[in-house]
Amino acid sequence: SLLDTLSGQTMNLRDMKGDNGTVIMFICNHCPFVKHVNSEVSQMAKDYIESGVKFIAISSNDVENYPQDGPNLMKENAKSEGYIFPYLYDESQEVAKAYEAACTPDFYLFDEQLELVYRGQLDDSRPGNGVPVTGNDLRLAIDSILNNQSVSTSQKPSIGCNIKWK
Repeated sequence: SLLDTLSGQTMNLRDMKGDNGTVIMFICNHCPFVKHVNSEVSQMAKDYIESGVKFIAISSNDVENYPQDGPNLMKENAKSEGYIFPYLYDESQEVAKAYEAACTPDFYLFDEQLELVYRGQLDDSRPGNGVPVTGNDLRLAIDSILNNQSVSTSQKPSIGCNIKWK
């Protein structure tokens, strides 16, 4: 169970699954790679909510060394970025370890049976590389499960800031 910094409630990931898919993303407040994609992530969640795909964000960073990633600032950041999804605080870092999350942002897509069908990048855009943020890689994977098609196994890993372990 993790604290949802927006609602103040403790939530169980299994109880939050979407009817047609669940996106779990490891993000944080300070990482420039996350800041670069925040508006697209917010838009994607809005685009797919009616289709029964839920988005869940998790921050697992060590807040002692990265206080800007703590729960109070997570809540502020979620509001300013227009997140319509839970932003969970993984204080123990157990969830990040269980998912073998490596960096922020890191995206996981599970189908309605909670089978992992995609793990990788949002798209090819990076801060300063001039490629527009489209969310194309993750959108293709979501569209595939919504259309009962198999998700391509050609998946590019995320690139970003390392998770800040304790």
